[in-house]
Amino acid sequence: MRVLVTGGAGFIGSHFVRELLSGAYPGLEASRVVVLDALTYAGNPANLDPVRHHPALEFVHGDICDTELVGRLMAGTGLVVHFAAESHVDRSIADASEFVRTNVLGTQTLLQAAVEAEVARFVHVSTDEVYGSIDSGSWPEDHPLRPNSPYAASKAASDLLVLAFHRTHGLEVCVTRCSNNYGPYQFPEKAIPLFTTNLVDGLDVPLYGDGLNSRDWLHVDDHCRGVALVAERGRPGEVYNIGGGTELTNRQLIEQLLALCGRDWSAVHGVADRAAHDRRYSVDTSKISRGLGYEPRVPFAEGLAATVTWYRENRAWWERLKERAALPRPAAPVEQPVGARAYR
Repeated sequence: MRVLVTGGAGFIGSHFVRELLSGAYPGLEASRVVVLDALTYAGNPANLDPVRHHPALEFVHGDICDTELVGRLMAGTGLVVHFAAESHVDRSIADASEFVRTNVLGTQTLLQAAVEAEVARFVHVSTDEVYGSIDSGSWPEDHPLRPNSPYAASKAASDLLVLAFHRTHGLEVCVTRCSNNYGPYQFPEKAIPLFTTNLVDGLDVPLYGDGLNSRDWLHVDDHCRGVALVAERGRPGEVYNIGGGTELTNRQLIEQLLALCGRDWSAVHGVADRAAHDRRYSVDTSKISRGLGYEPRVPFAEGLAATVTWYRENRAWWERLKERAALPRPAAPVEQPVGARAYR
């Protein structure tokens, strides 16, 4: 089977490609794996170095909005796994235009080409952020979408497009919505790699607001295994939540990272809260658990420690990425630093 993976040089997409080519997903034997990636700031061909010489791998540097290119690559494809997306909330707040272009128009371009090429299966990788924020309990897949950031709104729009192509054209689609990912090769603007690399370099780390925003953490290996299960056996037209089962406030997360990096709370400074900052995310994963046998396998403490070790040992990978990241300017510090006393 020929598999087209969009965004396959990114953090999650490259992990899926490496595992797929290693035979980690027995139900998804691939005779050819075509990676389509625009190599924007977060795409990194070095993420594919472990499988660069694999005879089944083909890398194409290109844009998912390029209709001609996408149509050509889609021909003869049996499965599309669509990871490509602009995904950083702060960047979407600064300028949402690229998020709409890539996440909405790019997804539509892929869907149209998939219909014309009669692709057998299309898996769209989305996010729990499309649900908004939840005070208690967990979201099932049929919960109304209430995105609060421009990033989340663009992903919600793409989710709806994917499902509409199923109803309108009969395209066999599945949508996955994951919780917060972590693991090696994650671009160092996201929380865990940013905090880790700052801490190992002796720098401070920022904490939004009161630090009590809560997220469920999912190791990238568990996430990709869930995506593979959906690609293999998911029901067409269905949405599947994929979670890690470890819910932490940002303060609790930073506490664990400080311990792993040998730092204390003097390294943490508070910053004004992000605009429309969702308070809590929590996905109900009973559907994928019952239907496809998914359960997360990587214990968070073990996965986080291994992730910190990976960043310690792979400075050459992340150092130049941080230099070129050109992240949006962080919010101004609040008046009181977040020290050990404030944390307790």
